[in-house]
Amino acid sequence: MKQKDIERLPYRPCVGIALFNRDGLVWTGNRSDKDAEGEGEGHWWQMPQGGLDEGEDPYAGALRELYEETSIDKASLIREAPGWLTYDLPTDLVGKSWKGRYRGQKQKWFALRFEGKDSEIDVLHPGGGKHKAEFSSWRWEKLERLPGLIVPFKRAVYEDVVAAFRDIPNKA
Repeated sequence: MKQKDIERLPYRPCVGIALFNRDGLVWTGNRSDKDAEGEGEGHWWQMPQGGLDEGEDPYAGALRELYEETSIDKASLIREAPGWLTYDLPTDLVGKSWKGRYRGQKQKWFALRFEGKDSEIDVLHPGGGKHKAEFSSWRWEKLERLPGLIVPFKRAVYEDVVAAFRDIPNKA
């Protein structure tokens, strides 16, 4: 696909969740699926995120995605990051990801407080076993370490998320 054709493609509307526990750490999951929505080889760590359904409210979409990827249904809103954050896919992935309809994603990010127990998190049978597992494992991590754990083309978005929610771990 030529660069001018890529630039004409829209961004896929998406949400992302920075889920903080009581210790001020953030949930991150290890992406081990090889396709990862066509975003390239897995084996990186990322926060829960996913596409919005047509007309879906972003906060409702964030709660849905959180449950579908982690089985977490006990979380409360801390705050929403300002604006939408975007990233472009590498050129070689544009035609493969999301059937070639998008150049990347525009994401609305939410900081949520985890209100449940770690034992309730199930990434291998997420959403009550009704959804495909996107993570092979998970852990709690320091917010500032997350940009170094994500696939490189999403790193700038993660840096913006860290900047938007930087003060939250100190209020845990």
